[in-house]
Amino acid sequence: MTITSGINHLGLAVADLQASIDFFVTQLGWEKSGFDPSYPRAAVSDGKLKITLWQVDHNKPVQSFDRRQNVGLHHLALHIDSEEKLNRLADQLAAVENVQIEFMPEFMGAGPRKHFICVEPSGIRIEFTWMGT
Repeated sequence: MTITSGINHLGLAVADLQASIDFFVTQLGWEKSGFDPSYPRAAVSDGKLKITLWQVDHNKPVQSFDRRQNVGLHHLALHIDSEEKLNRLADQLAAVENVQIEFMPEFMGAGPRKHFICVEPSGIRIEFTWMGT
């Protein structure tokens, strides 16, 4: 029997708080809440998952995360419930200036599952996955 029962929220340190908020709200349709200018932070949610976005302190040296070298968040994987939505989102994000597409939708292994990965404006890698059913 486990002691925990799911994720309460995920906290991410971001380089550009407003650009990251805009990514989740404008591109993914999430809701924003809990803005706190004293730290600068805000929460975003898709109704199931809550993410807190924390602005890094640009008065200190800011270092980008290297997933092959640093211990930490390799990527965030989000579920998409249809192949059509996965493909549509990939095309949408490919047209956004401050979003980098790492790879467009492709099979995971032999399929039918598909996924793609992008890097949101603050450098967080996000995988979008359709389970093929």
